[in-house]
Amino acid sequence: MADRERLDQPRDLRRGLRSNLAARREADPERFGRFAESAARFLGTARFIAWMTIFILVWIVWNVPYGPDRPRWDDYPFIFLTLILSLQASYAAPLILLAQNRQEARDRIAAEQDRDAAARSHADMEFLAREVASLRIGLGEVATRDFLRGELRSFLAELEKDDEPAEQD
Repeated sequence: MADRERLDQPRDLRRGLRSNLAARREADPERFGRFAESAARFLGTARFIAWMTIFILVWIVWNVPYGPDRPRWDDYPFIFLTLILSLQASYAAPLILLAQNRQEARDRIAAEQDRDAAARSHADMEFLAREVASLRIGLGEVATRDFLRGELRSFLAELEKDDEPAEQD
């Protein structure tokens, strides 16, 4: 869409059904990963366990040989139920692993960013510590109010001593 809005670029002249379908539907490499994460997130909930338990109980109650006569599609060893549960597990395990791999990659990136931020903070703290130390050294050389008062008093005392002999002459 963005390419078509640009007037300085020629249109791509694709012909044929396959190229038009491919152009319309570009594969998003992250789509399956997002699907795997949402499936793994659902498979790890109490809601999924409750629904799966209800499904299995209904399946078993329906297919036991006791009770009214009804069509049963999976007799006692429940081989079809076992097949369905195995199929569900065979798809759930790779989806969960893919979701864990994606989460691990996100965690690794977050840890790298945290380390970088910590290094920057450490460098900033060292800089500020050096600045505070230089300010303390600089303040040691600055005349304080008490120091100035003491110097002025001693200077005034010296002036008064110098004025006393001149007044006696």
